Amino acid sequence: MIEFNLEVDASGLHCPLPLLRLKKALMGMSSGDIVKVIATDPAAHLDFGVYADQTGHQIIELIKESGAQIFYFKKK
Repeated sequence: MIEFNLEVDASGLHCPLPLLRLKKALMGMSSGDIVKVIATDPAAHLDFGVYADQTGHQIIELIKESGAQIFYFKKK
């Protein structure tokens, strides 16, 4: 299990709200901190992948469970 500094539960939210919640969480974090994001939007991995590519934040793990995706982001 990955240790994380903050958890964001974006369950039940649709694009772009999970991404906006992630952005808000990262603004208050320090470089190297890890945020866990739980999303049920099936397209969340697309938004989060593009965001990570554009910002330099790193997706260190993606876990797909029934009906949910769990992302671990490391702030750059």
